[in-house]
Amino acid sequence: MALNYIWVGFFLIAFVVGLVKLVFLGDVEIFSVMMKALFERSKLGFELSLGLTGILALWMGIMKIGEKGGMINILARAVSPLFTRLFPELPKNHPAIGSMMMNISANMLGLDNAATPLGLKAMKDLQEINPKKDTASNAQIMFLVLNTSGLTLIPVSILALRAMKGSADPTDIFLPILIATFISTLVGLLYTSWRQKLNIFNTVVMSYLLGASAVIGGLAYYVSWLKDPEKIRVFTNLLSNITLFSIITIFIGVAFYKKVNVYDAFIEGAKDGFKVAVSIIPYLVAMLAAIGVFTASGAMDYVLDAFRFIISGMGIDTRFVDGLPTAFMKPLTGGGARAAMVESWVNHGVDGFVGHLTAILQGSTETTFYVLAVYFGSVGIKKTRYAATAGIIADIAGIIAAILTTYLFFGGLK
Repeated sequence: MALNYIWVGFFLIAFVVGLVKLVFLGDVEIFSVMMKALFERSKLGFELSLGLTGILALWMGIMKIGEKGGMINILARAVSPLFTRLFPELPKNHPAIGSMMMNISANMLGLDNAATPLGLKAMKDLQEINPKKDTASNAQIMFLVLNTSGLTLIPVSILALRAMKGSADPTDIFLPILIATFISTLVGLLYTSWRQKLNIFNTVVMSYLLGASAVIGGLAYYVSWLKDPEKIRVFTNLLSNITLFSIITIFIGVAFYKKVNVYDAFIEGAKDGFKVAVSIIPYLVAMLAAIGVFTASGAMDYVLDAFRFIISGMGIDTRFVDGLPTAFMKPLTGGGARAAMVESWVNHGVDGFVGHLTAILQGSTETTFYVLAVYFGSVGIKKTRYAATAGIIADIAGIIAAILTTYLFFGGLK
C-alpha cells in the first residue's frame, strides 16, 4: 500500500510542480521535458532488465551447482553452532535451518529476487513450530532482521548494472558493500538479541562476531592506511575479483568431485535466472518512469536542495545528499531504490562519488517493509511485535555505514 502512494505521489507532485513552472515561471517546455524523461526512463528500465538476464543466469547457475554439490550444506554446517544460539527454540537439524541458510546465501550473492521464495519457505518452516500463529515468534523476528539487514558478499545485480552503464571497474564497490552490510547486520543482530534476552556473550557467538569483525575491521584499516586512491582501487579490484572467481571455482570443483553433472546443474539454475530477470522488467520500468518524471519536473532538486541547506549549515560535506533518494527508497522497495540508483548514474555518472555512493547504499540494506509485508503475510502473522523497529535500526546503521565507507574509499572522487 505504501508503495502505491509513493508511486502515485511521484506523478501528482511532478504534475503540480510542472503546472506551477508553466503558469508562474512561464516555462513552456517543462511538460515536454517531463514526457521525454518518462519515455526515456521506460526504455532504460527495459534495457537494463534485459542486461541483467545474462548475469543473473550466470550466478543462479553457479548457485544451483553449489546447492547440488553440497557447498550450501557445508556452509549451513559451518554456521550451525551460531544458529543454534541465535534460534534457541529451533530443534536441532530442523528444516528451517537449511531454508534460512539458502535464503541468506542468495542474499549474500545479491540475488534478492531469487532469495524471496527461499525466504518464504524458511518462514513457513518456522511457522510450523510457532505456538501463536498470528504473532511473530522470536525465531521469525531474528530471521527477518538477518534477512533485512542484507549481509552481501557478492552484489550480483549491482555489478551487472554498473557494467551495463559502462563502469570502468564495476567490482570496486565489492569491499565497501561488504563492510556496510556487515555493520547493518551486526547492529540488527545486537538489537534483536537484546530484545530477546539472548546471551550472545558466550564463546561460540563471540568467536563468530569477533572473527568477522576482525576481518572487516582489518580490511577497512588497511584501506585507510593505503590513502592513495589508485592503490585503494587496485587493492579493492584485486580482492574483489579473486574472491568472486574463487567462489565460482570452489563451487564447480566440489560439485565435480562429488560426481554432479555440473553443466546440467548450471543450465537448470540459469533457466531460473532468466525467469527472475524477466520478472524484474515491469517493476524497474514502473519506478524508473515515476522517478524520472519526478526528477525532470525539478521536484527532486527542491527536496535535495532543502537537505543541502540543512547539512551545509552544520558544516558537513553535502556531496552525499544526491544519493539520499536511494537511501529513502530502499527500506520500502528494492525496485524503487534500484531505479533511484540508476537515475543518479544518469545525472552524475556511474563512476563518480555519487554513483559509487548509490551503488553502496543499494547493497547496504534490504527492503524492510516489503519483506515484513510479504514474509509475515505469507503465513498469516498479524502481530509483528518489534520486527519493524529492529529492521529500521539495521537500515539506518547500514545507510550511515554506506555513506562513511564511500567517503573512505571514494572520497577523492567528484
